[in-house]
Amino acid sequence: MHLKYALKSKALLVLEDGKVFEGRAAGKIGTTTGEICFNTGMTGYQEVFSDPSYFGQIVVMTSSHIGNYGIEDSEVESDGLKIAGLVCKKFNNGFSRPRSKKSLQQYFEESNIVSICELDTRAVVRYVRDRGAMNCIISSEILDVELLKKQLAEVPKMEGLELSSKVSSAKSYFFGNKNAKNKIAVLDFGVKKNILRSLSDRDCYLQIFPLSSTINEILAFEPDGIMLSNGPGDPGAMVNETKLVKELVDTTIPVFGICLGHQLLAQSQGISTYKMHTGHRGINSPVKNVISGNCEITSQNHGFTVSPEDISKNTNIEITHVNLNDQTIEGIRVKNKNAFSVQYHPEACPGPLDARYLFDEFVENVIQCKNSKK
Repeated sequence: MHLKYALKSKALLVLEDGKVFEGRAAGKIGTTTGEICFNTGMTGYQEVFSDPSYFGQIVVMTSSHIGNYGIEDSEVESDGLKIAGLVCKKFNNGFSRPRSKKSLQQYFEESNIVSICELDTRAVVRYVRDRGAMNCIISSEILDVELLKKQLAEVPKMEGLELSSKVSSAKSYFFGNKNAKNKIAVLDFGVKKNILRSLSDRDCYLQIFPLSSTINEILAFEPDGIMLSNGPGDPGAMVNETKLVKELVDTTIPVFGICLGHQLLAQSQGISTYKMHTGHRGINSPVKNVISGNCEITSQNHGFTVSPEDISKNTNIEITHVNLNDQTIEGIRVKNKNAFSVQYHPEACPGPLDARYLFDEFVENVIQCKNSKK
């Protein structure tokens, strides 16, 4: 009865500039706020919804049917749902995959995620694409637009907002086979499980450190390499974390950064970051490896990026990857340090596997560094 009621209830999506879209409720009946963004992936909604990089954001899925293959525990990228809310065209109550454990409706109700469906997501995406990312509010309990606008006015902007501390692990923990050949310290800004799996599968034993960790705590693990993870929020607000990354880069230990880790690596070398108009979110972004000349189709999720102007003035930074859609910087290498990073997600969950070679390069770099010290 409750599922039937939820999908018949009216719901509103109100954007920061006053634009209103009317639809039907899905998930938990209630009200939620966050920055609106859109993901163009055709599959992988469960990985998207549980990706800590989406913390504080309301996601518009451009694929027509969401929830159609249900929820399966092995496809959760963190300890639970991380999105602030969902906007979609068709929210499926049932699911077709036999090994799925529950419906998306059950999952959202258990996790208190408010959603809206049965609206023109093409119109929503075109509107956000043209006007840029902005805050929004979804409600299936308050249908007074003016009241929703007042609530929305109190929501902080994403620019200047530090969110990684909301999703980073509270305590250090280990992952993988302790007898593996390589030891990797992972600085957790909101790490996805498949980043950990991608390293563990390459004969690495991991210790995951909260973002509040000190360099002495990290070095006490005696790591052979250091991973800077993905995560949410504005990297410009992470002054202490940028300082820690600089300290780690200044060691002789190989460093690999992904997404927010990439931005923090850049900041540690004096490269600023800025908020993009809408960001890149999907599983089909073309990126050129300017070193090899190869193109790879990549999985992406970011609303901030590094400054090409600052890089052009820094002779110690080499650009390794560029986005073929808008020429934004997708990868860098620090020339006089053992550090490199990419803006996109090479673990590719969801997404194509074109970029997984980066984990191989990192581990090869770790092994070479170890051998050089013998």
